[in-house]
Amino acid sequence: MTEPRRPRPTPTPETRHYWEGAKANELRLQRCDACEKAYFPPRPFCPHCGSREVTVFKASGKATLYSYVITHRAAPGFTAPYAIAVVELAEGPRMMTNIRECEQTPEALLLDMPLEVMFETLDDDITLPQFRPARKG
Repeated sequence: MTEPRRPRPTPTPETRHYWEGAKANELRLQRCDACEKAYFPPRPFCPHCGSREVTVFKASGKATLYSYVITHRAAPGFTAPYAIAVVELAEGPRMMTNIRECEQTPEALLLDMPLEVMFETLDDDITLPQFRPARKG
């Protein structure tokens, strides 16, 4: 019997740049041209000032662990235990993600630990940005 697949997101016209970036191994964010604040998730207007003058840019891929919960119940496409995390990107926005290449324990998942983006290809259409502990050097 095959493992159940992880649920796939459905890209929309407003999020297309984000998913195309992920396929190219780039974490793409948006920045408001009026107030200059970066934001996530993707949307056609700035959540801070409402301006529709926004620019897509390639983020650094650096983040810190802001918060997490360790789930001990298996879900389709996940093997328990696994962390559901919120990371704070170097550019300011926070995003929900998973932490990879790290034990899924409170001893290993330290708040404010430096992280870096990595990409998990689910299929020909969807690649997910995930995070792992930042490598030295």
